[in-house]
Amino acid sequence: MRALVLGAAGAVGRVVAAELESAGHTVTGAGRRNAAVRIDLGHPAGLGVLAEQARAHDVVVNASGVEDPELVRAAGRTAFVELSATAPALLELGRAAAPGQSVLIGAGLAPGLTTMLVHALPTLPGDEVDVGIALGTGEEHGPAAVAWTAGLVGTEIFSPPERVPVMNLRERRVLPAPDGPRTFLRADFPDHALLGEPSGLTVRSYLATGGRATTAALGIVARAPRSASLLARAPHWGSAAWSLVAVNRRTGASCSAQGVGQSRATGVLTALATAALVAGAPGRVVTMAQLLPLAAIPDLRSGPGSAEEIDHISQPPRERGWAG
Repeated sequence: MRALVLGAAGAVGRVVAAELESAGHTVTGAGRRNAAVRIDLGHPAGLGVLAEQARAHDVVVNASGVEDPELVRAAGRTAFVELSATAPALLELGRAAAPGQSVLIGAGLAPGLTTMLVHALPTLPGDEVDVGIALGTGEEHGPAAVAWTAGLVGTEIFSPPERVPVMNLRERRVLPAPDGPRTFLRADFPDHALLGEPSGLTVRSYLATGGRATTAALGIVARAPRSASLLARAPHWGSAAWSLVAVNRRTGASCSAQGVGQSRATGVLTALATAALVAGAPGRVVTMAQLLPLAAIPDLRSGPGSAEEIDHISQPPRERGWAG
C-alpha cells in the first residue's frame, strides 16, 4: 500500500507514518516543510499538488489538522482518511466524497475508538448511550486538546439529539473511569452525528480533562465564558493517561478502553484503520465502527511500543437485543 500522509511531521502524523512503515507499507510524508513532498494546504496551489500526488498513492491520510472538504475532492478517487474531531467538518467532508471513493471519517480516539465502543454495546433502537472521554494534559497532544476545549466555552453542541440548544460543558454526568466514578461535562464530540441518528440511538458525549479538580474548574469556566482565555493559557501539567467509556443507560452495559499517550494511540489506531480501508475498499464513506470490529483493537498490543497506549478494552457479553 502507498500512503500519502499530510501533516507527517506532526505529533499524530509521525506515528501514523511510522506505524504504516513498520507494517511494510510505503509512506510519503507531506507538509509545508521538513517533508518528502511540500504541500501547503493554506495556498491554492497546494490542492493541485495534492491532486497530483494522490494519483500516485492508494490512500491519503489527513493528519494536518486542516478541515477542508476540498482536500477529499482533490484526492479524486483515491481513498481518504480524515482525523478531524469536528462534526460539521466530518459531515461536509463525507458529502464531498466522489462516487465509489473509500473515505474514513473520524479516525483515532474520539471519534474513532469511541464510535467502535458505542457500536459494540448491546442496544435496542431508542436506547440512550453516554460516551465518557477523559484526556490527560501531560503530553504534547495535551495542550492542543485543552486549547480546543477552551474553544467550546460559550458555544452550543452541533445538532444535539435533544433538538434544542445545548451549551457545551454545562451538563454534568457521572460515568465510570479507571480511578472510579468521575464527573464528566457534556461536550461537542461528533459520535452523535456519525453513529447516533443512523443507528436509532441517542448518543451524548462527555469530557473530563486531567484530574477531578481541573474538570471542576472547566465546569466553572463554562459558566463564565470571558475566562476561557485563561484556561487555554494555563500550564498543562499532569498525566498523559486517557480513557474512554460507552454506557447504555437502559441496561448499564459498558465498553471501555484506556491507555497512555493520546497522540500515540490516535496514530496507531489511524494506521490500523487506514490499512483496513484500503484492503476492504468499501467504495463509500464509513466510520471506524463500520470498518473494524472492536475485537481487532487488542492486536495493537503486540505492535512495537503500543501495549502501554491501548491498555485494555472491556466488552460486555452479548445480550438479547444485540445490535452489533
